[in-house]
Amino acid sequence: MNASVTRRDAVLGITAAATSIAVPSILRAQSAGRVVVVGGGFGGAACARALKRAQANLQVILIEPSPVFTSCPFSNEVIAGLREIDAQQFGYDRLAAEGVTVISQAVTTIEPQLRSVMTADGVALPYDRLVLSPGIDFHFEALPGYDDAASEKMPHAWKAGAQTLLLRRQLEAMPDGGTVAIAIPANPSRCPPAPYERASLIAHYLKTKKPRSKVLILDAKDSFSQQRLFERAWKELYGDMIERISLSQGGRVTSIDPATKTIVTEFGNYTPDVANVVPPQRAGRIAEIAGAADATGWCPIDPVTFESKLVQNIHVVGDACLGGGIPKSASAASAQGKACAAAIVNLLAGRAPETPRLTGVCYNIVAPGYGFSLAGNYQPKGDIFAEVEGGATSPVDAPRELRAREATDAERWFQTITADTFG
Repeated sequence: MNASVTRRDAVLGITAAATSIAVPSILRAQSAGRVVVVGGGFGGAACARALKRAQANLQVILIEPSPVFTSCPFSNEVIAGLREIDAQQFGYDRLAAEGVTVISQAVTTIEPQLRSVMTADGVALPYDRLVLSPGIDFHFEALPGYDDAASEKMPHAWKAGAQTLLLRRQLEAMPDGGTVAIAIPANPSRCPPAPYERASLIAHYLKTKKPRSKVLILDAKDSFSQQRLFERAWKELYGDMIERISLSQGGRVTSIDPATKTIVTEFGNYTPDVANVVPPQRAGRIAEIAGAADATGWCPIDPVTFESKLVQNIHVVGDACLGGGIPKSASAASAQGKACAAAIVNLLAGRAPETPRLTGVCYNIVAPGYGFSLAGNYQPKGDIFAEVEGGATSPVDAPRELRAREATDAERWFQTITADTFG
């Protein structure tokens, strides 16, 4: 018997708490198949839970190196001192209790021909179907001078956790009268409105604690999602505290000098007191390892099944996808994870998958008690998702009562999606 197979069967019951149980071969014979999910964010965790709930005798393995997931949605409130980081953190105990095998390891190798995943501790896990939900990694080569070391001086805070707290500490240490610069990349990017929400909430913090300070947005885009809503809120709440330099005005960042904390743009250099640099992005590294990412750095998929167009039996959900009109957001990732699970259950049973209709909603909080939203419906059209009728955005001229209600709705949405995903 192959040694790796023997070891594999001995670890099928590993959970985040490192408890293992042996799985007898007879149970394998009775199984509806085995699906391995790599990545425990909103997309991966939602997919793993939906798979197990849809098919109880399906073996579902979720591989995620961190035992605790830290949510990006609402992390801007942590930066602004309105929320603590532990309100953003969730474990996987509930998924394990429902029968999902949770393995706290990194994946180092994927062999599509063998349908096998190798973890960092040397365990090989075969699969019938593999789901990748790797989120984003940074395309450092596209921003000269910026790398992991530079991010310790000029944080991106685009992966929630330590970087979120670092940016918060830098804001707290900044003297009144200082400048906070936010460098925003071109699309595609994770949660396109989030940098502007961040600028708003930082401005709220400065208005409250350091009112002589400024927020400078250096933007690689001329226009952005919900722009009229943001700009109206900025004028109403913050006056001239926020300044935005767009692409056509020379706002695109071309390089970084971390030694002097200088941001270089096409038409000028800036050395702010606090520099929040959000670099260009691409699909998480494991997608490239699997061969699922194309020359754009993102993953082309069949929008009906989420199966990779480059590698058979591998599905990709969440931010890593080339999704067309559907945004890279937590709401979209969760919807994709559930739809992917339904498609896989049908495929394993020899049935044709149904065409998904996905709904996504994005809330933005620009000050405590002041929010607005954008909702959309999406269906496959050709090789991508296209927006269909039924979407809505908050009216620009809404009264403050509606803004307050949408801020409450945003918190309710967050509680619902995290409970639905993590328990």
